[in-house]
Amino acid sequence: MLKQILSEMYIDPDLLAELSEEQKQILFFKMREEQIRRWKEREAAMEKKESLPVTSRPKKENGKSVHWKLGADKEVWVWVMGEHHLDKPYDVLCNEIIAERAQLKAEREAEELRKTQSKEFANNLKMKSQYYGLQAPDTQETQNICKKAATEEEELGKGSRPAPLLEEEKIPKKEPVKKTQDEELKQIDEEKAKQIYKSWKEDSEWQASLRKSKAADEKRRSLAKQAREDYKRLSLAAEKGSGEGPQSPPGVLQKPKRPPLPPKPHFLNPAGYPPKPLGNQGVTRTASNSAQEDIIRWFKEEQLPLRAGYQTTSDTIAPWFHGILTLKRANELLSTCEPGSFLVRVSERIKGYALSYLSEDGCKHFLIDASTDSYSFLGVDRLQHATLAALVDYHKVEPITSLGKELLLYPCGQQGEPPDYLELFE
Repeated sequence: MLKQILSEMYIDPDLLAELSEEQKQILFFKMREEQIRRWKEREAAMEKKESLPVTSRPKKENGKSVHWKLGADKEVWVWVMGEHHLDKPYDVLCNEIIAERAQLKAEREAEELRKTQSKEFANNLKMKSQYYGLQAPDTQETQNICKKAATEEEELGKGSRPAPLLEEEKIPKKEPVKKTQDEELKQIDEEKAKQIYKSWKEDSEWQASLRKSKAADEKRRSLAKQAREDYKRLSLAAEKGSGEGPQSPPGVLQKPKRPPLPPKPHFLNPAGYPPKPLGNQGVTRTASNSAQEDIIRWFKEEQLPLRAGYQTTSDTIAPWFHGILTLKRANELLSTCEPGSFLVRVSERIKGYALSYLSEDGCKHFLIDASTDSYSFLGVDRLQHATLAALVDYHKVEPITSLGKELLLYPCGQQGEPPDYLELFE
């Protein structure tokens, strides 16, 4: 069924309604992988076509392309920030970014302050130059007098005498004062930058966002760790199950084996159309006009010889087994039970079963593939079980999914007489 969905890139809405959220995510992930594979094939075909000399086309000058970096295993190299031992922690990176932003802000403020001070200083110089321009005749005359006196002394050999200092020559003495002012301004700018950084770091909103990001990172790490542990646990269970063989003592629950590739589904044809032969049988979709009759016939002919619905060690009907129930009716039955309760019902839409489970968050429904001589969940763990009762017994101690951790604790039995599975065993 999965191959046909991926080939057609379409899933029936009725069948989609039977899937759980995790099954839907897995199915959509597989469809996305199929889209990427087809895109790569199309790109390779186009590149091969463009490489031919007859049909070669000139490439665009501004053409863009992406080349992935490959690792030692010739696969795409992936780096996850935070997993390497040399990577900086998230809070250190945040502190560095905030400090850099605060420093840039302080530098901009200091630059603006210097510009305003330079404008004021230029205005003061302009005013002073205007003042000295009014006194220019007196200073010019004094300069001429000083020059004449200096030349006369040199000619007479009486030695030289330093010329008197003018007011214009006294102005450069104020440069050390200006330097000290610049140093004070720099210190003030640094203190402002420190205060801005301190106030930014102590801001409650920033602290709250930092805590949320840390919690999200921790949750992602825990989920990844849990997924790895579940994969190891399932692989060990499959190895133990294959190693036990027929020598395992009676009464001991054998670990199921890993399944082969899922079979191709076999859909029923509507009335009046000849059936189409298919190689592999899968979960069969029934027609709407005779759906219930076809399901009852399928159960009596194929499932009763496999002891579907019976307990493992006796010839009595299991308390968790129900007949052909709708999704709404299963939710009504489980609503009167406590969390951890479950029932296995015959699906009213496909030739297969559905396990309805009551958790703390509400009812969950998992499709069971019964198209071959074994039983397994669709899209969850894909472990094959010899009987329907063996599947239920296995998941009394092993959860169905790693996130939900659904353990089958309390079977939800019949309510009222006669039992709803009576038409299946007549």
